[in-house]
Amino acid sequence: MKNSKYLLSLLLFAAGIAKTTAQTENQIFPIVTVPIPKEIALEVGGMTLLPNDELAVATRRGEVWIISNPYMKDGQQPKYRLFAHGMHEILGLNYIKGDMYLTQRAELTRLRDLDGDGEADEYKTMYSWPLSGNYHEYAYGPMLDKEGNMVVTLNLGWIGFGESMSKWHGWMLKFSPDFTMKPFATGFRSPAAFALNGSGDIFYAENQGDWVGSGSITHVEEGDFVGNPAGLIWADQPGSPVKLRKKDIPDTGEPKYDVAKRVPGLKTPSVWIPHSIMGNSTSGILDYSDNGNMGPFKGQLFVGDQAQSKISRVFLEKVKGVYQGVVFPFREGFSSGVLRMNWGSDGSMFVGMTSRGWSSTGKEEYGLQRLTWSGIMPFEIQTIKAQPDGFELEFTMPVDEKTARNASSYKLSTFTYKYHHIYGSPVINQSPRNIKAIEISPDHKRVRLVLDSLKQGYIQEIRTEGIRSESDNTPLLHNYAYYTLNQIPDGEKIVATAENKPLGAMQADNTKQSMDHHHMGNMATTTGKVTGNTSVAKHVTKLPASWKNGPDKTILLGTKPGLKFDITNLTLKAGTKVKLTFANTDDMLHNFVLTMPGSGNIVGEMVMKMGLDGEKYDFVPNSSKVLVHTVLLQPGKSDTVYFTAPKTPGVYPFICSYPGHYTVMKGQIKVQK
Repeated sequence: MKNSKYLLSLLLFAAGIAKTTAQTENQIFPIVTVPIPKEIALEVGGMTLLPNDELAVATRRGEVWIISNPYMKDGQQPKYRLFAHGMHEILGLNYIKGDMYLTQRAELTRLRDLDGDGEADEYKTMYSWPLSGNYHEYAYGPMLDKEGNMVVTLNLGWIGFGESMSKWHGWMLKFSPDFTMKPFATGFRSPAAFALNGSGDIFYAENQGDWVGSGSITHVEEGDFVGNPAGLIWADQPGSPVKLRKKDIPDTGEPKYDVAKRVPGLKTPSVWIPHSIMGNSTSGILDYSDNGNMGPFKGQLFVGDQAQSKISRVFLEKVKGVYQGVVFPFREGFSSGVLRMNWGSDGSMFVGMTSRGWSSTGKEEYGLQRLTWSGIMPFEIQTIKAQPDGFELEFTMPVDEKTARNASSYKLSTFTYKYHHIYGSPVINQSPRNIKAIEISPDHKRVRLVLDSLKQGYIQEIRTEGIRSESDNTPLLHNYAYYTLNQIPDGEKIVATAENKPLGAMQADNTKQSMDHHHMGNMATTTGKVTGNTSVAKHVTKLPASWKNGPDKTILLGTKPGLKFDITNLTLKAGTKVKLTFANTDDMLHNFVLTMPGSGNIVGEMVMKMGLDGEKYDFVPNSSKVLVHTVLLQPGKSDTVYFTAPKTPGVYPFICSYPGHYTVMKGQIKVQK
């Protein structure tokens, strides 16, 4: 009997029917945790590799630690020594020409060990800038540009909106080798990271906020204005290369690309990173050119996300002199909020993390990990390139022709964001794109999708859930990506023929039936997608008519710094009529969602699967586990809801369901008889 089963399994495998195992991120890109002594709070703000293969790590607590043997070679533990301390929130560190440089809140600092005892004894201010004292005036850098200048960026302050409360905040500054300062570009809100690509061009990462609909990375050139008008208050100062003034920037809520047509000097993102789907808080950028050993993605950028504790990858191309490209998922599951990334000498990637005050899906307050490549080839979309009539997808392995030629293997749509002073933006102008033709290269590694139309300046969602590998019929490791189409390239367009027309596509008779079939094939439902809540009963904003004597209990709920509700424990009697007002006094978007017992984290995880529709539904999923919710609140706004406490005694968690916040921004209502 056993032999019969064995033979049957061999026959099934030979026939290609045997079940295959999908690849996992952990299998392809293992994460190794670098242990940190309990007495060290390594809230990573900056990292740099030293010539002797030691790793220097700067912390938000104003310390610099030097770690020997961070690779844990020969099974030996790393060793830590304190090199410098007593500084103010370090958010950048670099080893340049034999010296260590860092940014504190108010200055660019050089550290030197003059007596050779392994500790810094000279802390020299190389340049300082004014501060208002606002907590949000972070400083980042320095980075060395291709001309040998140091680059620093300064955050805007926050007073209910982004404001440049002291000179040059909201700017990128350059420092010559003699530390003469030159303002370079403005329009930055929270420019936490920047790096050079393989061509030596500067790219910076931005986070969602006022005037910023979603996270992004943008190519920065001298004189650019990248979007937030607050820094323009200094544009008339000597040395400024920026010509725009605050009055020149319209606040209409149109797409940024459309506004840029009328406002010369306004720079649009090279690659949008869709909010809540690809990340919440864009952080470090790491170029994968000469250094590193991270699989088949040479020439691309890795981009961290602090809130979602993950790293994405970005492929860039230049079309008509303008950078554009695509962002792909890469690796999730880091232990804390990813902020900084550096290549190790062995090609692995050091990932430095922190979450205090800035929520992250990784549960630890801080961490240091090392990302490695197992050597197994991932089955991925390696690049996506714009074509005159669509896109060409290049894969790391040959694709199965049948699935690649089937229109229902793909789902494509375009969308964009509003450009306005309001914090963030919902997805707007979303519309599907249909496939007219599919062309596959002879080696089955490139697939060209010819679409019914392209929309310049918009983000293209490209989902490939039906694609399988040619060798073993496995699905892609990641099956979605987002391409920012700033320019449509010139070139030859493909005409749909019988040979390249996709399976399931519209046939020549143009009947209504065939049109519907084609459309539905392209719009296949996303596997595992969670829909948004539409029940008005869960968001009652007027006193119910049956409450003749008004509410039994009035609750005023607010926020505290560090992604916290100001009240985390409430006790109510079953059946209590409650009026709850939630006031968002924080500098981020928040909501209040009351859930069934044991369901806080479940609801938070469901939100991560809502896709592009998340913000449209206030990040509240359609689930019986959700009992009551407010709308998603802008900073400084409030919402009042009325509800009756459940009849069943128990502990009912409440959370902020904004993606990633649920892990720390939570409380509970204890319902008693």
